[in-house]
Amino acid sequence: MSGNRVVAIIIVAIIHIALGYLLITGLAIDAVKNVVERVTTIDVEEPPPPPPPEDEPPPPPEDIPEPTSPPPPVSPPPPMNISPAPPTIRTTPNIPPPAPPTLRIPPPAPPAPPAPAPAPPAPSKARGASPDGLNRWAARIQGDYPSSALRREESGTVSMRITIGANGRVEACSVTGSSGSSALDDAACRGMQRYARYNPALNAAGDPISSTTTQSIRYVLPD
Repeated sequence: MSGNRVVAIIIVAIIHIALGYLLITGLAIDAVKNVVERVTTIDVEEPPPPPPPEDEPPPPPEDIPEPTSPPPPVSPPPPMNISPAPPTIRTTPNIPPPAPPTLRIPPPAPPAPPAPAPAPPAPSKARGASPDGLNRWAARIQGDYPSSALRREESGTVSMRITIGANGRVEACSVTGSSGSSALDDAACRGMQRYARYNPALNAAGDPISSTTTQSIRYVLPD
């Protein structure tokens, strides 16, 4: 299809559309005008004017009221002189003041009995530890002379700090003053824990308790 033919077809179609639009809009305008004319055209009928009033006949002579005479004058009553009653005087009786109330002082309460004196404290049963059979077990410790100290001819006194349990046995031992021989120092602590016996310390209630004390052992070379 050539270009001229296509253009011609388009022009024809546009003309048909324009004619259709004009036709439709023209018919619509006519229809609207008819509806407006029907709505706006209203027949209004005015009501007929009322008939003119007829002349009323004058009333008969007997119905006309007769004139009445004016009432006689009334004189006002003479004024009455009424004096107002005197004001009432109220008198207040002289009431004596009430007597003061009688004060009743209760007798003093009896003194409280003195508090009982506190009971004297029970005597304390506390005591320190004491050796039990000192000569016996000290001789056993001294008799257990270390052989190394004998060969070197070592002697001297060992001072110790010991802990005594509630059962009276030595639980711990430490050297506070050496004899100059480590063999003798060790032998003294070892002998105390093995042979020494004590009466344990007591508290205030008399129960055995653990305590600490000091003890010395002297080592002398045999002859």
